Amino acid sequence: MILIDNTCISDDIEDQFFVCNLDKCKGACCVEGDSGAPLDEDELPILDEIYPFVEPYLSEEGKAVIAAEGTYTKDWDGDYVTPIIKGRECAYAIYDQKGILKCGIEAAYLDGKISYKKPISCHLYPIRVTKYEQYHALNYDRWDICSPACDFGKELSVPVYKFLKEPLIRAYGEGWYEQLNEEINERQAARANEGSEGK
Repeated sequence: MILIDNTCISDDIEDQFFVCNLDKCKGACCVEGDSGAPLDEDELPILDEIYPFVEPYLSEEGKAVIAAEGTYTKDWDGDYVTPIIKGRECAYAIYDQKGILKCGIEAAYLDGKISYKKPISCHLYPIRVTKYEQYHALNYDRWDICSPACDFGKELSVPVYKFLKEPLIRAYGEGWYEQLNEEINERQAARANEGSEGK
């Protein structure tokens, strides 16, 4: 593991490869799972504030669920999550012309309507963050629906931490990411040096 400030980063984030391949998975992470996308408490008022700008992008089913439940809800563990449609896709998810699920919040962001891109848990996926009192644990979440992303990442030689550079900086800052990059480079150089000495 890698320790930086108050974060504990799993080795998988360095070692595993990942690049989303929406043509293969069709945005399955927006529909599979037991509940909606996890939300931080500071995101709740943001969802209320941006909803008027996001609503025009959503499906009629999504708008109906949000009208009934609100822009966010709680799951059975008492954690804040996005509402879901009939136990399936996120209420903010929309289908494009290819039948790929994408984020209605992100669509509004890309059109310049809002400055909030999407929930940080979605932006960081496949990293899941568990927040403890003293530190955050960053772990790589293995999910079979993301097998195409693992294969694509391996093909392109893109590790998880490089694929998620933007959301990691969003979550922890430029300095933190630079430190992560330096730490990983040092670890890889040390391993390469050990390998050459063993020959």
